[in-house]
Amino acid sequence: MAPPSRSARAAVLASSVQRSKPAPRPSQARRALIRRAVVVVLVLAALTLLTVSFRSPTAGALHDVQGAGSTALRPFQIAATRVAQPFRDAYDYLHSLSSAKSENAKLKKENAELRKDAISARASAAKYSQLPKLLHFEQGPTFPKDFRPVNVEVISSPAGPFTHTLEIAAGSSSGVRINSPVVSGDGLVGRVTNVFPDTAIVTLLSDPDSFVAARDLRTGVRGGIRTGPSGTLALDEVQKQLVVKQGDVIVTAGTHSARFPDLYPYGIPIGRVSSVGASDTASFLQVQVQPFANLGSLDAVAALVPTKSRR
Repeated sequence: MAPPSRSARAAVLASSVQRSKPAPRPSQARRALIRRAVVVVLVLAALTLLTVSFRSPTAGALHDVQGAGSTALRPFQIAATRVAQPFRDAYDYLHSLSSAKSENAKLKKENAELRKDAISARASAAKYSQLPKLLHFEQGPTFPKDFRPVNVEVISSPAGPFTHTLEIAAGSSSGVRINSPVVSGDGLVGRVTNVFPDTAIVTLLSDPDSFVAARDLRTGVRGGIRTGPSGTLALDEVQKQLVVKQGDVIVTAGTHSARFPDLYPYGIPIGRVSSVGASDTASFLQVQVQPFANLGSLDAVAALVPTKSRR
C-alpha cells in the first residue's frame, strides 16, 4: 500500500477544526478616552450646578435640595470635626511651643546684647568720669603755672600689690618726657620714668624709691612724702616740735632754688593727714598721709609738660 503524499497530509491538516476567536477587549486608548469623557461630563455638571445656584432665586427647588443635602450631611461634618479637633489642637500646641522656643531664644539673645551694651556703657562712664575732674583741676587755681597738661588714657594699671608703675598712651611725640609729673583729677599720681614715642611708664607715689618734697598747706611744715612700712604714704623728716594735725592737706613744696629745680611744681595736692604720732625715742613725728588719688584704679591722667625750658 502506497504512503500518503505530502499534499494529502496538508489537506488533512487544513481541514482540522478551527478554534473560536476570543471576544475583543477595548484598547488602552479607548479606556483613556472614556475616562476623559467622564471627567469632562462631571466638570460640566459641576459648572452647571454652580451657575444655576448663583442665578437661581434664594428660594426654590434647587435650594430645597441643597438644604436637604446639607441637613443629611451635617452629622458627618460634626463627626469629622470632632475627630479632627484633637489633631488640630495637637498641631496648634506644637506650633505654639515651637514659636515660643524661638521667641525665647530671640529674647535671650537680645537680653544678652542689651546686658553687654549696658556693661560697656557703665564701663565707659566709669572710665571717663575722671576726665571732668581733670578739667576742673586744670582750670582751678592750684594748677601749676608754666605747665600744660597732656590728658591721656591709662593703658595698664598695677598688676599687683608689689607693682608700682602704670603705662599711659602718650609719649615723646606728645611732649611727654622723663620726670614729667603725672596727676589725676584728685591729686598727684607720680612721675614719668621711661618714655617711648607713643607710650610712657609712670612710677607711682607708692613706689618704695619714690620721694616728693611736700609741705603742710595749713602750717607750712615741710617734709618728704615716702612709702611707709605698711605701704601707706608718710610725711617724713618732720621735727617733733612742729605742729601737724590730722586732716591737714599736704601739697608739693615746689622749687626753692633756681639752680636745683624740683621735679614737681608747687601746690599739687598730694593727700590728707590721716594720723599723727610720736615716740619718746624718735626724733621725728610719725605722720601718715592718705593720698587723694586712687593709685590702684586710674583710667585717665594728665602728664604735666613745661611750657618753658627749665634749667
